[in-house]
Amino acid sequence: MAVMKTVYTTGEAAKICKVSQQTIIRCFDTGQLKGFRVPGSRFRRIPRDQLIIFMRENNIPTDALESQLRKILIVDDDVEIVTLIQDMLERDGRFEVRTANNGFDAGMMVKEYHPDLIVLDVMLPDINGKEVCQRVRNDKTMDDVRIICISGMVEENRIQDLRNSGADEFLAKPFDVDVLQKNICHLLEMEASR
Repeated sequence: MAVMKTVYTTGEAAKICKVSQQTIIRCFDTGQLKGFRVPGSRFRRIPRDQLIIFMRENNIPTDALESQLRKILIVDDDVEIVTLIQDMLERDGRFEVRTANNGFDAGMMVKEYHPDLIVLDVMLPDINGKEVCQRVRNDKTMDDVRIICISGMVEENRIQDLRNSGADEFLAKPFDVDVLQKNICHLLEMEASR
């Protein structure tokens, strides 16, 4: 799997945005495009999240970058939790997010979307999270999919049961979205967001 670039040169940013390098340098120097200079040199560097913000603000299609986004599937029937997680991931700028509110839809989506990671509520209306974990783990084409289970039930034996069924991580509700983000980044071997 390709490692996603997290920092770009002005030349790379220009190519992605389909503008001249001078335009990128001018935007950088006027503060429209945030970034940093390489210590001890005049080289400018642009973090990926800042490039995405700049592209969105200037209506530049982000498809050149989207292909590198990590795919996350959020499965929860609680709309507030889904919105909370989705907002956090979209603000980060390194993720493409899809959602499902029941196990059946999640099963269909996992097949067609093939996410890098699933944030899975254990108590779904139609099927429990343990069963979703088992189905994902029984499909050899899904070996690379990471699973973080979230739930209000925190009995140690049930958490262990989820891990045995294929969950990589478990978070008890209510959870801190920053902790969830750190777990996602850790499981996907990405830098934790600043």
